[in-house]
Amino acid sequence: MAQQNVTGRGVRIGIVAGEASGDLLGSHLIAALRKKLPHAEFVGIAGPKMQSAGAQTLFPMEKLAVRGYLEVLWHFREIFSIRRKLKRHFLQNPPDLFIGVDAPDFNLGLEKSLKAHGIPTIHYVSPSVWAWRRERVKKIAQSVTHILALFPFEPQIYQDAGVPVSYVGHPMADVIADQPDRAGMRTQFKLPQEATVIALLPGSRQSELHYMAELFIRTAQTIASTKPDTIFLVPLVSRETRDLFEAALYRLGAENLHLNILFGHAHAALTAADVALVASGTATLETALLKRPMVITYKLSKLSAFLMRRKGYLPYVGLPNVMAGRFIVPELLQEDATPENLAQAMLNLLQDEQVQAGLLAEFGRIHQQLRQNTAERACEAVMRYLPDWAKA
Repeated sequence: MAQQNVTGRGVRIGIVAGEASGDLLGSHLIAALRKKLPHAEFVGIAGPKMQSAGAQTLFPMEKLAVRGYLEVLWHFREIFSIRRKLKRHFLQNPPDLFIGVDAPDFNLGLEKSLKAHGIPTIHYVSPSVWAWRRERVKKIAQSVTHILALFPFEPQIYQDAGVPVSYVGHPMADVIADQPDRAGMRTQFKLPQEATVIALLPGSRQSELHYMAELFIRTAQTIASTKPDTIFLVPLVSRETRDLFEAALYRLGAENLHLNILFGHAHAALTAADVALVASGTATLETALLKRPMVITYKLSKLSAFLMRRKGYLPYVGLPNVMAGRFIVPELLQEDATPENLAQAMLNLLQDEQVQAGLLAEFGRIHQQLRQNTAERACEAVMRYLPDWAKA
């Protein structure tokens, strides 16, 4: 039995991620835990990266990748059914620990039920209580045993509320080089070194593509009308999002754009690009860490946007601006997000070397703040809540 405990045999960890960014975070954490517990089992909801790291998924992660009030309501019955089935599974087959990776609207309710039945619950990624819906801190306190915070300004909020918290930094800051090799990446893509290259990141969720595929394509068309030799790189995370984007291309008659759709490879596309147009979310942080100037945009249903604005505390939504505490990156949201506005903002960035230099300096500072050996820090926090026999 002692030998089994040393190898982690018998340790069972529940884990749920709801979108591509959570899948990446979860995969790094699983890899770090496997070094200490090579035979541990991970089961729940996992994307391709977590599954490659050894997690078993009970439902497709894409089912949870919905953003916005109305968008969630449209899928409520299916999402609620998945959570109910998952809760039943974990109560019938109790894990030694549960980790909810982001997806707070899904995970916090599940965590509250599991915690009430004596299962330690770790929530990995603080909900954006510093930006909107701060009342959620009370629910978080009821739901989690410990929270892992990615940003340095988050722990104080939870300490004031009496919620155990650890600042772990962001894993992307650990794996992304200080000076990404743009020339080398362009060689790999067989792109001319002197070409103008723009990365388009319209989102990782199908719901995001419904709102933003045409917006991004029309923006590219507007830019191409001024700079016809511009090359566009579009990394998309799934077959479903690629299909949605390609359908929009055909609807708009944009097949003649010099546009390359990639399956994944956002990191590579951003490295090769001069500037990027990015849907608000984790991709904005990845873009900053890769030292690429960007314009941030986002569109939701009008009602969802109205409700979110009423509950907001900050004048900005993009993570680079949140980290800097001021507007350093342009944000064009909702009614301001027109192809003409976005194209002009992108062209301005391309032409202003002084602004680019200032952005790169600010992005470098953010990179150093977030580089904390995140996977190991998160692993140490998680290990504290495993049973003693698992750590013997």
